[in-house]
Amino acid sequence: MKTLFGMILGALLLGVGVYIHDSMQTSANGDVAATNRTIVNWDVAKADWDALVDRAHKDWVRISSK
Repeated sequence: MKTLFGMILGALLLGVGVYIHDSMQTSANGDVAATNRTIVNWDVAKADWDALVDRAHKDWVRISSK
């Protein structure tokens, strides 16, 4: 149980750490962007997350209506 909790906590800390790192970086174009790129493309990640949530909601409505 401690191992599972540690793995979940580690994943959460990693995600928060990457988000904090990326929020401190610039999103400017040109030479600065080449040296200070973000680790995660948060716009794409948000769009994928929204699509996943929307599909799960539609599937839940379809399953629960039976």
